[in-house]
Amino acid sequence: MAKKSSIVYYCKECGFESAKWLGQCPGCKEWNSFVEAPTVKTRSGKDVIKTIEERTPVTLGQIDTTSEERMATGFSELDRVLGGGIVPGALMLVGGDPGIGKSTLLLQVCRNISSTGKNVLYISGEESLKQIKIRANRIGEFTDNLKLLCETNLDVIENVIKNDPPQLVIIDSIQTMFREDVDSAPGSVGQVRESTNALMHLAKGLAVPIFIVGHVTKEGVVAGPRMLEHMVDTVIYFEGDRHATYRIVRGVKNRFGSTNEIGVFEMQQVGLRQVLNPSEYLLEGRPEGASGSVVACLIEGTRPILVETQALISRTNFGMPRRTSAGIDYNRVNLLMAVIEKRLGVSLGDCDAYVNIVGGMKVQEPALDLAVVLAILSSYNNKPIAADTIVFGEVGLSGEIRSVSMTAQRVSEAKKLGFKKCIMPKVSMDALDDVSGITVVGVENLNELLSLRV
Repeated sequence: MAKKSSIVYYCKECGFESAKWLGQCPGCKEWNSFVEAPTVKTRSGKDVIKTIEERTPVTLGQIDTTSEERMATGFSELDRVLGGGIVPGALMLVGGDPGIGKSTLLLQVCRNISSTGKNVLYISGEESLKQIKIRANRIGEFTDNLKLLCETNLDVIENVIKNDPPQLVIIDSIQTMFREDVDSAPGSVGQVRESTNALMHLAKGLAVPIFIVGHVTKEGVVAGPRMLEHMVDTVIYFEGDRHATYRIVRGVKNRFGSTNEIGVFEMQQVGLRQVLNPSEYLLEGRPEGASGSVVACLIEGTRPILVETQALISRTNFGMPRRTSAGIDYNRVNLLMAVIEKRLGVSLGDCDAYVNIVGGMKVQEPALDLAVVLAILSSYNNKPIAADTIVFGEVGLSGEIRSVSMTAQRVSEAKKLGFKKCIMPKVSMDALDDVSGITVVGVENLNELLSLRV
């Protein structure tokens, strides 16, 4: 009688392993997140002992990092998100909504790198060779250094990479890959986990960087076990509306650089084009003389970016006013409106409020608070803000304007784009050295902001 394969259960949110099914995960406290997945055969004890005997510890002084050079992708925006380029042996996960441009961008990266004489291997489990060829013809000319392979069996892929190791590998996508020794369907928790583990050993053992494309769920996170993001070195997300032209590439995890950098791209007929000056791009088409429109300066990683904040305040026709926000936390908008009502005496309880960050940006930085407050007041009073005015600052519950970081870089970026007046926290003005060419006004609280003629 054949031996029955042992079954374990994994949490698809955090990867917690259990011998039996649980209603609530003890690790992440999510309900109904456990799925069944078979265990994978492990190596024998003799092989493990032999491997351990071959390993010897080294000191930090024995490790040489001078010869390690990053590989440029051909896009300075993407290089910034990756921390300066592709690190040899790095395993990178690219996630995003369907049709947003993940495969297009990676195929353009393959074109740029292969044109420098490096061998690139593009492995697709979703598209045929003819489909890839059609998209490649739209992008441009490719050299023979780019090799294509349509395969989903990871054992075959592993042999291909080991026989002729390329300088870069693209896996599109991880949910289509499977291993024969795992008794589950492709895309399941066990298959995704074991496939990623095999690719990680390939990347580290051969010093070959590997890009993995991952599908996302309706919540916007990468499908599969949460441990998938823990195993890789870098996690990159595509943001933006698939029906719009802009795309924002954001690094949410990076072992080789900052995790707050973003890259801005524009979708065109020939592929994605990088936007070197995103502030100018995000401010295109600003309305002139319209109330409720304010420009704020934010910091994404090390780069200052100017975004337009819009607010619309109108009398409600129902008993309960409506609150809507896009690009900013909904609860943050409610908090700022409560501060306006309490500290300034402005009655907003009978008004609908709509707040929007133009350009598809999703902002978490508190420096946007002052711009949101000023936009709400401008729309409520139906008085436009001067087009050459920029604001930034955090608003506290007492109505005070608190300091923010990198004020000099924010003011310099505003001056570069032609703004003449900057409203900022008064406590942050000491960090400014040269403010020639722009008028800087410091405010301590919302009452001072209300007294300004902007």
